Amino acid sequence: MTGPAAPLSGNQKRKMRSASRLYAVQALFQMEHSAQTVDAVYLEFLDHRFGAPVDDDADMIEGDEDLFHKVLNSAVDDQRRIDQMTDRALVAKWPIARIDPTLRALFRAAGAELIGGQTPPRVIISEYVDVASSFFPDGKEPKFVNAVLDHMAHETRPSGF
Repeated sequence: MTGPAAPLSGNQKRKMRSASRLYAVQALFQMEHSAQTVDAVYLEFLDHRFGAPVDDDADMIEGDEDLFHKVLNSAVDDQRRIDQMTDRALVAKWPIARIDPTLRALFRAAGAELIGGQTPPRVIISEYVDVASSFFPDGKEPKFVNAVLDHMAHETRPSGF
């Protein structure tokens, strides 16, 4: 019989929250391309992705289940509002429907957190720029993400700056 789990350090909690943001982007991308429901994707990620081995040497970090759930549900429930907010941040020739589907999922996840109002906007921007860097390590996308999210954050939470 095992005792209670040791409390998590602040660094462990941050890593779990960061992992949840990455998982949320992946889940939203999957939902768009597979037509799966939010509940089905949520359960799949909890059962098969959180902490699952990536290869022989590395495991994925456990995610913050509560944050993951909130981001997914808000992104789905508020998708129209988030997409409109993203469109306003993009140039006229590039509406959200024309951008890379990974970026679209990222903007929806970040937008869900921005309208949720709990995490400071600068933290949200930084976290999702890091997510963009993991998907596009050599591209210009992280700078693009930074600019779009900055615009979205100023629109939704101007007092956060």
